[in-house]
Parts: sequence; structure tokens; C-alpha cells
Amino acid sequence: MKIDPRRVEERNSYPLKRMFDICVAVIALTVTGPILLVSMLLVWRQDRHSPFYMARRVARGGGDFTMIKIRSMIVRAESTGVNSTCVHDNRITPVGRFIRRFKIDELSQFINVLKGDMSVVGPRPNTWAWGVELYTMVESKTLSVRPGITDLASIVFSDEGEILNGAEHPDLLYNQIIRPWKSRLALWYIANMSLFLDIRICWLTAVAIFDKRRAVSGVVRLLECSRADEMLIAVCRRDLPPPPSPPPGADRIETGFVK
Repeated sequence: MKIDPRRVEERNSYPLKRMFDICVAVIALTVTGPILLVSMLLVWRQDRHSPFYMARRVARGGGDFTMIKIRSMIVRAESTGVNSTCVHDNRITPVGRFIRRFKIDELSQFINVLKGDMSVVGPRPNTWAWGVELYTMVESKTLSVRPGITDLASIVFSDEGEILNGAEHPDLLYNQIIRPWKSRLALWYIANMSLFLDIRICWLTAVAIFDKRRAVSGVVRLLECSRADEMLIAVCRRDLPPPPSPPPGADRIETGFVK
């Protein structure tokens, strides 16, 4: 997929997107503030450690920023050497399972939106070692926009943990069957960015919490209306497990063990 750099730059500087981000972030933090406070207290009570998970992520253009999340895993979970999370991952705490189910752990990222590190809608932020260093030249175009709290892949692959459950090497499986399609969805979003699309994705994200099938159907309709790649549309229907695929810009499926 070719992306005109001038169009991307114009959309990055489009004032309504930043205004939309700020308005949504302020409203979200105001409305969900009590939920966040209760969740933080519950996380702290279970092990007496900070309820926040401060994660270094790759920013737009290749820099770094600190993403703020409500901690859903045990302290220092990243030291286990596994990046991808399965649904029955024993690093997830009892409280963590609940806040993950309703995406409460993501709400604190609206602080990042206010700071300008993230957008409400955009490709999900990644790490260097576990993600961006593996990108193809084509995938690196996803760094041309601010990372987001939600995107189309967050809806289509909201059951990522279930897909990876039981895998001997979840990171490898992730790079074979999820990363390629996530990247294609991110590239499609960048090529079609608009305020209307952001509003639509926000709505579908909310719908997905209670009715994933309906939300996925909404994603498919968006792709069909833009005449997206038929294989991408078929995968997003989620009638079958996502098939292994080379990531955009590559000619082979990942076969090596990802650290």
C-alpha cells in the first residue's frame, strides 16, 4: 500500500484531530474518573505496589514516550521475557482480569492523549525490542502518525489472548498470524484518516465491549466501502482463525523464534 507522505503530514497537522483528541480525553477522564480511582485502589490493595504500569513505547517519528496504564499484571511481569499475553497468562492478577475485560486499564492513557503523546484513534503503540525493530520498511509507515488508544485492530483482535492461548511460543505466533493483519489495518487507517472515521472507530470500540460480533461487522462495512483488499476483509470477518501471513513489505512468514 502506497501512502503519500504529503497527505500524511497534512492530516497530522489537521487541527480538528487534535481538538477531537483533547475533547474526548477530557470527557473520558471526567466521566470515568471514579472508575479509575476504584480500580487503582483495588490494584494497590492486592499486592501493595503501584497501581500504574509505566511502559516505554515508540512515539510518532520513532522517538520514545511513557505510556500510562493501570497495572493488570504482577509486578515486573516483563522480566519473564514474554511480550505477548495469552488469555490464561498466569502473570495477570485477579483484579487485572476484570479491568482487562472492560478495558479499564486503558483509560489512563487519556492522560497521554492530553500530553500529546497519543491520539484517541491510531495504531497501537509498540516497543522497540519486541515490535518496531521487526518492522519492514512498509510497516514503519505506521510511525508517521501518533499511536492511539484504539484502532480497528483493537476491535477485530480484541480476543488476541484467546488466539494465542496454549501456544508454545506466543510471540512467534503473534508475529505469524496477528501482526501482519494488524499492520495492514493500521496502514489502511493512515490512508483513510478523517474525523468521521475516528468517531466511527470510537463508537465501534464501545460497541465491542458488549457485542463484538456487531462491532466486527461495522469494521467490515468500513473496509468494504473503501474497497479494501479482499483478503483483509475476509480475515476481519473473523469467521475463521486468522491465517499466517508475511507482514506488509515482506515475502515470507516469520519462522524464527522471536525473543
